[in-house]
Amino acid sequence: MQLSAAPYEERLTAPRTWWLISFLVGVSMALVLLPFGTLPMLGGLAGGTAVAAVAASSYGSVRIRVVGDSLIAGEARIPLAALGEAEVLDAEEARAWRTHKADPRAFLLLRAYIPTALRVEVTDPQDPTPYLYLSTREPERLAQALRAAKPQ
Repeated sequence: MQLSAAPYEERLTAPRTWWLISFLVGVSMALVLLPFGTLPMLGGLAGGTAVAAVAASSYGSVRIRVVGDSLIAGEARIPLAALGEAEVLDAEEARAWRTHKADPRAFLLLRAYIPTALRVEVTDPQDPTPYLYLSTREPERLAQALRAAKPQ
């Protein structure tokens, strides 16, 4: 497998506010356990914060990569030969494709905290998926990487 001319990798990390919310979940657990004493309260603070932080980190650990002749989006690996044109979606158009324009058969790698996206047509006749919807902070760069890596 040869390396692509324009490699691309992006991690769809959770926003910073989610880490504050993780701490607030810990504070909430501490308040719930306050009547049981100081030690349970501290355990609730540490445990609640840790569980919420793990959830935020896990949700924000998904990656989009162009590697060789494949697009890897989360757990999906799609050969570039099966993909058609890529359409860059601004925040308003991305919202439309997440809601009223959405096809239930489409593959969505959706992160609501990322306003922009890329929609890529699937041209493989064996695949019932009409398109891929990929939340990305850099849709132009991802589209360029797909064009550069696609076999001619």
